[in-house]
Amino acid sequence: MSDITTIIPGEVTTAQLHGQLLSAVAPRPIAFASTISKDGQVNLSPFSFFNVFGANPPIVIFSSARRVRDNTIKHTLENVREVPEVVINIVNYPIVEQMSLSSTEYAKGVNEFVKAGLTETASDLVRPPRVTEAPVALECKVRDIIETGQEGGAGNLIMAEVVAMHIRNEYLNEDGKLDTQKLDLVARMGGSWYCRASGDALFEIPKPIRTKGIGVDQLPEAIRLSPVLTGNNLGRLGNAEVLPDADSVAAFAKEDTRLKAIRSDKTVDASRRTRILHTYAQQLLEEGAVQDALKVLLSR
Repeated sequence: MSDITTIIPGEVTTAQLHGQLLSAVAPRPIAFASTISKDGQVNLSPFSFFNVFGANPPIVIFSSARRVRDNTIKHTLENVREVPEVVINIVNYPIVEQMSLSSTEYAKGVNEFVKAGLTETASDLVRPPRVTEAPVALECKVRDIIETGQEGGAGNLIMAEVVAMHIRNEYLNEDGKLDTQKLDLVARMGGSWYCRASGDALFEIPKPIRTKGIGVDQLPEAIRLSPVLTGNNLGRLGNAEVLPDADSVAAFAKEDTRLKAIRSDKTVDASRRTRILHTYAQQLLEEGAVQDALKVLLSR
């Protein structure tokens, strides 16, 4: 029996493919889009086919896909065709339930701000209002709408240029930058699942932008084939700019109490000692001490 399930579009129903895609391509940021019709009717609806695609000019794109079940389009798409403006309100945990409620398919003309108990704030440069409670709101002018098809499930890519960005000051740090820990953002998963970007779910990885890591291929074979280290561990080691030299490894081996204890323990065989050393190095990696981890791994 194969270890892989392969799905070919066209050989399964659109609904089946849709569900698998949404579970696989996740987590997805949520565009909580407020729009207005030519008659002044306000609409507020969430879309998880969404991201930012540049800063000069600042472009965001979200897709209001055709409904899979009956191939109808949503009020948001109708509105931006009539009034090519939108506010993308960013969703965080304090408003996630209200955001979900707004996705109810109310009749055209029903104001989801009212239904969801959210507050309208007049925008500065576009006609749709923004969500007062949202941590960030992007006022946008729609530049283009690209249809990807005419059948149920087809996307309508709404390309919009940000003309104003509003940030609630409570979510800024001392440097005036958005604080990821404070934001407490949420993202869409498959089915009825969401995820929350806070607490232990958040972690940092040093960006290999200004430096050039040596690469996993330059690690000694004994490290690459470690019985303990994971692919993530090897990736972090490969991000190091250089391997520590023999002198620094020897100095560390003499100074580090735990390493000395492991090396002097005569009750374990070579295989067991390797696992213990690699486990120690793994713990150092989790603490961000990459060079120390390498010194442990290179010690003899």
